[in-house]
Amino acid sequence: QVRLVESGGGLVQVGGSLRLSCAVSGRTFSSRGMAWFRQAPGKEREFVASITSSGGSANFAASVLGRFTISRDDVKNTVYLQMNSLKPEDTAVYFCAAASNFFSFGPENMRSYEYWGQGTQVTVSS
Repeated sequence: QVRLVESGGGLVQVGGSLRLSCAVSGRTFSSRGMAWFRQAPGKEREFVASITSSGGSANFAASVLGRFTISRDDVKNTVYLQMNSLKPEDTAVYFCAAASNFFSFGPENMRSYEYWGQGTQVTVSS
């Protein structure tokens, strides 16, 4: 069984930064593509960023491109989301997700992901 635990959320002012972490249990982390999604109140869950199992390729939603980066540490079994220049519209619950070794339906499609964390709240105040 794979378990994902997010941390690092909180309240931040506009223009500030946060780094989210997702700790993954199990021995298969290094073979899994990973991603972050988010869900704002009253809205559908949306793709934010993904990273391949090798860490050699990443994808970003247009709304966060240039402000967010994603990285992984296969020794610590952790994936990170560095969020800079935060905006009020970034306010959401952020979820970590683990795919199989490749993104079956593409990195932006939730169906590609087998396991999900419980989410961490990010609130950006203006």
